[in-house]
Amino acid sequence: MVIGIDLGGMSAKAALLAGDQLKGKSRVETSASDTAERTALALAELALQTAEKANKSMDDVQAIGIGSPGVVDSANGVIVSWTNFGWKNVQLASLVEKYTGKKTFVLNDANAAALGEARYGASKRFSDSVLLTLGTGIGSGIILGGKLFEGFRSAGSEIGHVVIHQNGELCSCGRRGCFERYASARALIRLTQEAMRAEPQSLLWQFAPTVEQVDGRTVFLAVKQGDAAAQRALDAYIANLGEGIANIVNVFRPQAIVLGGGISAEGETLLAPLRKYVYPRIYVSVDYAPLEICCASLGNDAGLYGAAAYAFSRL
Repeated sequence: MVIGIDLGGMSAKAALLAGDQLKGKSRVETSASDTAERTALALAELALQTAEKANKSMDDVQAIGIGSPGVVDSANGVIVSWTNFGWKNVQLASLVEKYTGKKTFVLNDANAAALGEARYGASKRFSDSVLLTLGTGIGSGIILGGKLFEGFRSAGSEIGHVVIHQNGELCSCGRRGCFERYASARALIRLTQEAMRAEPQSLLWQFAPTVEQVDGRTVFLAVKQGDAAAQRALDAYIANLGEGIANIVNVFRPQAIVLGGGISAEGETLLAPLRKYVYPRIYVSVDYAPLEICCASLGNDAGLYGAAAYAFSRL
């Protein structure tokens, strides 16, 4: 048995993985004002609480896996950089080991989610898959030959910062035209707001009385009512998302592209036009090398599953 921890900026969640089931789910608040040492102690206490909640002791636990935001040197369990917490070169694995006595492994949270879906979720039928989490930005994780691909010193797999529009919009990374500037949930919200300003008669206004109230669902609700302005906004978004996905497929040729994040809850309303856009644009046809484009299935538990799976793989 191992414990998986999903570390976030406001909270950390944990669960014990026994077989293919999560048990003893627990949660603790986290804060950027805490030192790395204090956060590690909180994670150690969380692990103990999780084991007890699952009616186990820490003696039953073989290892701990942690999915963390930021740039992570997974080989050494080091958070190289986490902007939100101001962490630089934090030896998180060693700190948690000190308090728990259990071997601890750390990886990037998007990689953890990809591994979770690959082992236990939507892409478990495939040996090669790519997860894209559509949120404020685009998180990504790549599974090749059944193994997590992280690149040199775990610095790869940053698909959100592949440029799809040269000299396009400025990204937080400093480059222009990045995939996440055009295909994240935030990008969809921005397109929806632009459509509303341009079309005062659009049904979009019925679902968001002000542009500040637009969320990732707004455009889909209006599209289902046949609104032309909403359809144009969604088409523009699908084209941006589809271009990025076609590029990914042409490089890695996975068996599955798995979409996560709140937008993925729209299911076929998102997937059907996306497949229609992507399939004709990939280099080798899907008749020869089939490609599934689907939604993630583990929801908020993907990171827990993946962190635990990663610990298993490192033992």
